[in-house]
Amino acid sequence: MKPHTRRAAPIIDQEGREIRPEALRAEAGGFRFEFGSGSAHPFGNLSREQRLARLDALAQLLDVAFIVPGTNVRYGIDGLIGLIPVVGDIITTAISLWLVREARALGAPWHLTMRMLGNVALDGVVGAVPLVGDAFDVMFRANVRNVKLLRRWMEKQPRL
Repeated sequence: MKPHTRRAAPIIDQEGREIRPEALRAEAGGFRFEFGSGSAHPFGNLSREQRLARLDALAQLLDVAFIVPGTNVRYGIDGLIGLIPVVGDIITTAISLWLVREARALGAPWHLTMRMLGNVALDGVVGAVPLVGDAFDVMFRANVRNVKLLRRWMEKQPRL
């Protein structure tokens, strides 16, 4: 009986293209930085699953990392940073847009990207309203929603 060998998950670059393992071995011989190119980033050689796990961890931190003591209400740094008028909402919206950009780099189709952008836009616009927006940030959880959408889409995709 043959032992079961499991194929490693594909390695995806920042633009969503698969990198062959042979290409990585060729670069392993020397240390280099490529400033100004699209491939010079610290997370470029992560697999799809690793990239999705990174996005999920960031979404959890942004939306549900903490619990209000004595309740079951969860909030994240999105809700905390959002307390800073204008600047806080700009910062958290920018981080949320980066999550959408990463989803697109993972190959998410336009219809999914548009839905994710809609969640970010709703969170950004309503979140900018003083007090009401802060409560909305805690309850809506746009980043967790977006990662769930991405995860559901990725699970439907064929494995390479």
